[in-house]
Amino acid sequence: MTTTTEQLSATTLLRFATAGSVDDGKSTLVGRLLHDSKSVLEDQLEAVEAVSQARGQEAPDLALLTDGLRAEREQGITIDVAYRYFATARRRFILADTPGHVQYTRNMVTGASTADLAVVLVDARNGVIEQTRRHAAVAALLRVPHVVLAVNKMDLVGYQEAVFAKIAEEFTSYASDLGVPEITAIPISALAGDNVVEPSAHMDWYGGPTVLEHLETVPVSHDLTACPARFPVQYVIRPQSAEHPDYRGYAGQIASGVLRVGEQVTVLPSGRSSVIEGIDGLGGPVDIAWAPQSVTVRLADDIDISRGDLIAPAATAPATTQDVEATVCHVADQPLSVGARVLLKHTTRTVKAIVKEIPSRLTLDDLSQHPEPGQLVANDIGRVVVRTAEPLALDAYADSRRTGSFLLIDPADGTTLAAGMAGASFASEARTAAVADDEGWDF
Repeated sequence: MTTTTEQLSATTLLRFATAGSVDDGKSTLVGRLLHDSKSVLEDQLEAVEAVSQARGQEAPDLALLTDGLRAEREQGITIDVAYRYFATARRRFILADTPGHVQYTRNMVTGASTADLAVVLVDARNGVIEQTRRHAAVAALLRVPHVVLAVNKMDLVGYQEAVFAKIAEEFTSYASDLGVPEITAIPISALAGDNVVEPSAHMDWYGGPTVLEHLETVPVSHDLTACPARFPVQYVIRPQSAEHPDYRGYAGQIASGVLRVGEQVTVLPSGRSSVIEGIDGLGGPVDIAWAPQSVTVRLADDIDISRGDLIAPAATAPATTQDVEATVCHVADQPLSVGARVLLKHTTRTVKAIVKEIPSRLTLDDLSQHPEPGQLVANDIGRVVVRTAEPLALDAYADSRRTGSFLLIDPADGTTLAAGMAGASFASEARTAAVADDEGWDF
């Protein structure tokens, strides 16, 4: 009979991303995880073995389990984000294997934006390098709650504890300064399998968990109900049929919190108030609904509500603004310049906007800031001030990754230009905001 903890963890889902510099062994680690946890289908393994043999390799190259693009296989690098789904007896996983090259930083932002945990790999021979700091900063920026430092290739440094300890201390100090709440360091060899799924016989000085054990047991909170309720309206339902002549419902997915029949709510951006008269769920009317359920809400008053409006409890409704201050990661090849006219997409609402200011661009190598850069190019991360044509009900990204994030879109062709996070950049910035000046990031 399973324990209560095991029963709970068996029902949970962990989203995690891997990151690291080129040739640190990310794809090999992912392949080792999939292989040793018996999450690889036999035909997949046979295909990897065939490619490896054609290359003259004696053992299967497990990195090929994730490097799916032809260019990735030919160059031996990861270019695009590779998503893999697997499960153990204790937990289900969605894994995003992200590229290590500097020019693919935007891909890491994509992979880590929804992650509960990030695994940052470091080559034990090279230690903490600029790209390691860059990935730690991106994880902190995206408010990833758990970071694992996987010190890889320990077999190439004789499994020395001193090497691991030095790297772990340097990285932990750096990430902690950025406000990363939890950091776990694990010495591994992805190629040999040390401390990935099975404990290593070569590092008896290490008494912590293996990578998989930590992934299976790290506490993950998906309790969106603890946050204030946010209900972005996706669709207005008006059947106007003989059976439902006066039915007016507002359909969508609850982004966070709990909605209850009889609750006083505010509709934003109009600011009009009403009471929830009814909630229709998948199986019929319910008295209560919570995130991330998809429901239809009926209000007691006839209010002009359309797609993009936000319904929230009157007591905890967010303030609306037309001046959005945020950190953005520029993901398009075309630059984002001051004065650019864009579309801003927030939850189900899309409004016209203009980039008023780009106060600074962050240099992730050393966390210095370049003031007034004028524009952001691909992979740049910077602070922006965007003026919207209509008010938006934005939360701070630190409070809600769902309702605190947005996209900037090119109105000409629909290209996504940047991913934005409203409010303070790093947790450390928010903590020191009371004593910091207004010149951007304060470390």
